[in-house]
Amino acid sequence: MDIYAHPSEIRLDERQLSQDLAVSRTPVREAITLLEQEGFVRSVPRRGVFVVKKTKNEILEMITVWAALESMSARLAAQNATDQDLKRLKLLFSDFENEKPGDHLSEYSDANIAFHQTIIRLGGCKLIADMSENLFIHMRAIRRVTIGQDNRAERSIIDHMNIIEALLARDADRAERLVREHTFGLHAHVEKHGDFLG
Repeated sequence: MDIYAHPSEIRLDERQLSQDLAVSRTPVREAITLLEQEGFVRSVPRRGVFVVKKTKNEILEMITVWAALESMSARLAAQNATDQDLKRLKLLFSDFENEKPGDHLSEYSDANIAFHQTIIRLGGCKLIADMSENLFIHMRAIRRVTIGQDNRAERSIIDHMNIIEALLARDADRAERLVREHTFGLHAHVEKHGDFLG
């Protein structure tokens, strides 16, 4: 669900979710309760359950924390990931070698998100992976909304290739710095253009 692509509140319909997922309402209720405990949804008496959207300042803080977590993961990946795993990162963007990412934004957005998830995973630190998981729903949504703005897709793929090059060279300092700079590029973009966040 692209929670920031909709300007209005997003209401979850328990009955509809149950039908869509082909499960009884009990596991749906349990999932909604868990999502509420984790701060992703809120229940409003007599109105329903709504997806919680973060404010612009909250998103900027999340991006800052993500920059720290992912850049450390890049450092660890440069030191510990296998050559084969690092080469697979490049394959995520093979469809865009002869095509501009901006011409296929949905596909590029998926590859972009997979890239950032893979860096976290290749870092091999379970605590970083667990901490980033709670941020990911919002980071994924913000990346998806912003990737088509201000020529970000074309700049993003250049950053990704430079990051992959640093990882393959096992240059932990450079990989960490490039990932941090890349994420702070998103931070600057949201700070400038993120008025839709409120």
